[in-house]
Amino acid sequence: MTSRRIAYLVNQYPKTSHSFVRREIHALERLGWSVQRYSIRKVREPLVEQVDREERERTLVLLDLPLATLVLAVLSAALLRPHRFAAAGWLALGMLARTSGRRLRPLGWWLVACVLLREVRRAGIERLHAHFGTNSAAVAMLCEALGGPPYSFTAHGTESFDAPPAISLPLKIHRARFVATVSEYGRSQLMRWCPRNEWPKLHVVRCGLAADYAGAPVDRPPTEKRLACVARLSPEKGLFVLVEALARLAAEGQEFELALVGDGPLRADLEAFAEQRGVAQHIRFVGWGDSALVQREIRSARALVTPSLAEGLPVVIMEAFALHRPVIASEVGGIGELVETGETGWLVAPGSAEALLPALRACLAASPDELAALAARGAERVRQLHNVDEAARQLSALFKTTSERAA
Repeated sequence: MTSRRIAYLVNQYPKTSHSFVRREIHALERLGWSVQRYSIRKVREPLVEQVDREERERTLVLLDLPLATLVLAVLSAALLRPHRFAAAGWLALGMLARTSGRRLRPLGWWLVACVLLREVRRAGIERLHAHFGTNSAAVAMLCEALGGPPYSFTAHGTESFDAPPAISLPLKIHRARFVATVSEYGRSQLMRWCPRNEWPKLHVVRCGLAADYAGAPVDRPPTEKRLACVARLSPEKGLFVLVEALARLAAEGQEFELALVGDGPLRADLEAFAEQRGVAQHIRFVGWGDSALVQREIRSARALVTPSLAEGLPVVIMEAFALHRPVIASEVGGIGELVETGETGWLVAPGSAEALLPALRACLAASPDELAALAARGAERVRQLHNVDEAARQLSALFKTTSERAA
């Protein structure tokens, strides 16, 4: 590799829930890398962080380019390198076959890859890294097949592990220079979908925390019976289970408040369910907020509650520990690598209000000193494992060594 120019590709970037990608890019830039940002589609949700609005200005949205540019990119790929164009088309058709023909997205990814190829060549990009093992990894793979730069990708969790064959995950792993994942659990899942001789290309590169979390002042958990949950309001987050557990808690006569920070497709249904179960007065639907708001809500709570049905390893757990708050969480994905009952919080069976209820009771009954001791151990675990500059150094080394090996 003669330069330190790389590109990052994400299906939608920047997003409020993808701040870990932005932190990783900035850490790589501090190491001297020049990073070009590409997003396949425009982000539709409002960006609450100024730094994300600045990132939006630095990001090229491929499908927002003029139609003439898109058409010219496809024609150029087809006419200048017809054999590569055909090979990439066969790859796309193979992915289409794995989806049982029900979705035509792989053919769309083939065309988007032609657009990306045009842009990375113009920018002199020598390496391409995608975040998430779905759309962006597919476009990166097809771009390389068209004659673009070698690629790697980071697989995070549910988006990759729900149906690996349907998203051609084994093929993406096989053709990638390396694959990063954010937890040991994630690496174990990737190992299931590639032959043993490819396991060495699988690497754990943990998400890192922003400086405002890593250097946050320490204060004691409050005496008030307040909890926080920070999540997208979507099915995999298990929020109906949480509302049901809170309803049972209220039926026991417990006083408490939950700040639910986030938004999503289930918000109206969750509000209606909370009303139906008689706990609407206990739950405050905050909506999306910037980092300052999230920190404020976590710090004003006794603990963070993460009742997910499926996860990789949520960054918000790391953030809660960095803010010296313990965590109540479902035992799914890589969560058990951070949350341990009696050590850093409470780990409970997923999908069960009955399993969640004792942990909620224990948290509300604990003294601030007991909560602080749990949180201190969590903060130390995060300090050791989730340093964004260390993660960037790992990635930097992987970009360099895998390029040298391929040369």
